[in-house]
Amino acid sequence: MSEHIITGIDVGTFHVKVAIARIPKNAGAGTKPEIIGTGLAESRGLRSGYIMHDADVARSIKSALIQAEKSAGVTVKRAHVAIGSIGLEEMYSHGEIIPSRADSEVTTADLDKLMQDSEERVVDRIPNRRILHGIPLRYAIDGAEVLGRPQGLKGTKLEVDSLFITTYEQHVSDLIKTIEGLGIYVEDVIASPLAASFVLLSKAQKRAGCVLTNIGAETTSI
Repeated sequence: MSEHIITGIDVGTFHVKVAIARIPKNAGAGTKPEIIGTGLAESRGLRSGYIMHDADVARSIKSALIQAEKSAGVTVKRAHVAIGSIGLEEMYSHGEIIPSRADSEVTTADLDKLMQDSEERVVDRIPNRRILHGIPLRYAIDGAEVLGRPQGLKGTKLEVDSLFITTYEQHVSDLIKTIEGLGIYVEDVIASPLAASFVLLSKAQKRAGCVLTNIGAETTSI
């Protein structure tokens, strides 16, 4: 098994930042990636996080990529992209299904179907927007809240309260088009505030509840 290379691109209004990480060969579960290269360039062609001049944005991204590739000694072909524009919004939804198994036991496939039902209930209310993340907040079986994991439990009705993080479809499409125009395949798009929480907040902080604020040049995210 060869080492796995992961690249992240954050296109901000002030700076474009690129980070290249490596997961070593034969790495076990929970192995943290090692940062092997970074790049930073002044952003041009954006306003409040939105692309106004795609050619200028492409040059800024290319400049940061070249720096990161040179320091890492690799050529980037795929990347994950962070979005932190003012277009980020959240919407709550509810979903419910009947477990598919004859014995009414909840399976992982049921949970996927449940989140799909929850998503379908909000899609018509968010024209021109794309769902970036669907996050289950709490499950219930036959009206009783599930405190652990629902898989393996039995019941006649499975419910979920969920949170969906969305952004403007046009903004995502423009950003992906600009990056892929440089020969970089966009593997996934993630909301910057959520990505930052994985890096900066401990489990204790998340359990207690806290505010993580990123104050940028023209936008502030929480």
